Amino acid sequence: MEGNLDILRDICTEKRGIDCEILEAVVVLAIEIAREGREGRKIGSLFIVGDVEEVLRHSKELILDPLAGHPDELKKVTSHDMRETVKELAQLDGAFIVSNEGIVVSACRFIDASAEGIRLPLGLGSRHMAAASITKCTRAVGVVVSETSIVRIFDDGELISEILPELYIFSRYSLHLSGPYSESTQNQVRVVSKAE
Repeated sequence: MEGNLDILRDICTEKRGIDCEILEAVVVLAIEIAREGREGRKIGSLFIVGDVEEVLRHSKELILDPLAGHPDELKKVTSHDMRETVKELAQLDGAFIVSNEGIVVSACRFIDASAEGIRLPLGLGSRHMAAASITKCTRAVGVVVSETSIVRIFDDGELISEILPELYIFSRYSLHLSGPYSESTQNQVRVVSKAE
């Protein structure tokens, strides 16, 4: 896996049947949306990755698809321009469908899959139910950005991972202190100080 994102290794495994680098790119994009929001407000979003034909069969457009008709080479989830486009479109309702090749195939999709047999913790909303239900009836993986700024990942109808974006960002933080330093942790707060 590229990008030194070892923290995502347990989520982005080959057993999911999804290209690990593509799933990683979608998860990182979801983390960015959770952290940044848009126009100063928190927004939620839903990404369905893989098994595109089946996912499209179990979904429909909510509005005219803003990505329809654009060439695939412009719709790669790894492209900076596409990532910024997705962040803007995330303010609209509906899911993004991402192929295993990393193409954002469609946006603003209503997921129409049965929720029968799906059990979620109380308090999780319709995006979470949509992710659980579509991953239960397809081979896709769902990535949900909650309006509470938590990223949740679903596979086979189950919640498999929760990411707190601020902690994720800190995991990638490298120290700028030079020389020896001391480290202490209390109540899950880590303090690193230059040794005297």
